[in-house]
Amino acid sequence: MTKNAFILNFFKLYNMLWNMCLPFLAKNNRMKQGFQKRVTSFHHSRADIWIQAASAGEAYLAVQIIKKLTPWAPLTVLATSTTSQGIDILKTRLTRETISSCIDLKIEWFPFDMPDTIRKAVKKINPCIMVLLETEIWPALLYYMKQNKTKIFIINARLSQKSYTHYRKTKILWKHLSPDVILSTSKQDAERYAQIFETTKIKTMSNIKFESIDTDILDSATQKRIKNIFPQTMPLTILASIRKQEEKEGILIIKTILKAFPNQVIAIFPRHMHRIDAWKRHLTSSCLKFCLRSGITDFPAKPSIILWDTFGELKTAYSYASVVFVGGSLKPLGGQNFLEPAMHGAVTVTGPYYDNFTWVTEEIFKQGIVIKKNHWKAVAETILKALETTTLKSDSRHLAQEFIKTHQGGASQVCDEILKAFDDFF
Repeated sequence: MTKNAFILNFFKLYNMLWNMCLPFLAKNNRMKQGFQKRVTSFHHSRADIWIQAASAGEAYLAVQIIKKLTPWAPLTVLATSTTSQGIDILKTRLTRETISSCIDLKIEWFPFDMPDTIRKAVKKINPCIMVLLETEIWPALLYYMKQNKTKIFIINARLSQKSYTHYRKTKILWKHLSPDVILSTSKQDAERYAQIFETTKIKTMSNIKFESIDTDILDSATQKRIKNIFPQTMPLTILASIRKQEEKEGILIIKTILKAFPNQVIAIFPRHMHRIDAWKRHLTSSCLKFCLRSGITDFPAKPSIILWDTFGELKTAYSYASVVFVGGSLKPLGGQNFLEPAMHGAVTVTGPYYDNFTWVTEEIFKQGIVIKKNHWKAVAETILKALETTTLKSDSRHLAQEFIKTHQGGASQVCDEILKAFDDFF
């Protein structure tokens, strides 16, 4: 790759902007962690493969890739993240026992994309392969990796309509910074990337998120703690991850299903704990009696509403549910994970908005594993139908788990591509 006047002038401005932002980043609660390592390269050393996982979601993907990476000869792998949560996931889930004995793993903070900092980091690390996850497109990183003749992958790649529109407008820049290979999770994403990076080799792959689902194992202590909360004689309906913007609809759903089917327990899990007081007001003003989860130690004596005011128990509660409505989906809020309750065998309902989970594909609705409804009334009707119908949880659980199994294999595909490219260097 030859030096280009447009790129060099762009980086002068880009570097200037970074320098202006640094004082603010140094004070930012999220960015000040590991700040010194983000702006220097002294701590880096040579690595054969560099995998960048921006935050928690990408870190789980990186874990799956590194666990399945089985090189035929010793390799040094550098895994970086931009957030402390990402770093913690990499450190706790990637142990000597979980990765190949041929891999020497290093975990570090990802440097800011300042051209001067990135240039020095790339020179010290000097990787043969750079792996970026999902939608990580950093101008300075791409430029200096290409200067270094490093082979660049973007894997598990996705590109929203909003991001696609932005990148199309700045295409003059990206045509100089094309990665070598993009493995996208859908044909639509592949087509969008092809419009931005015309010379890049683009393929589709199974989404690695289907494999990372299995990393979440129910905690036995949590199971024991809440086992006595749910009576076996009444069905349990869960309203999960309800957002502020849909609380009014949540109350309407509760009133509707209680009127038609009073003999049940309803558990409300707000998406954010600071909304507990708001839920208390909603329920009280609607003349709906409720109890707080923190005050329950035994089976409720009668049908009741439980307002969940403790952390970390939703996934375990799913295993006791007859039916679950997954929130963040009645309004354009991105949606929440509807795979988890389905995997536990609950009849699972979501609203029409689930942009953050389109990777699951429409097939899950066509197979009836998850039910999609466009309005709170339709959600309430579906919950009632599920409460009135006997469905074996084991059958529902099996169907969901089989769906997930058939969509796995992405991490192995990525590892094959990486090792094949690595062999080209020798």
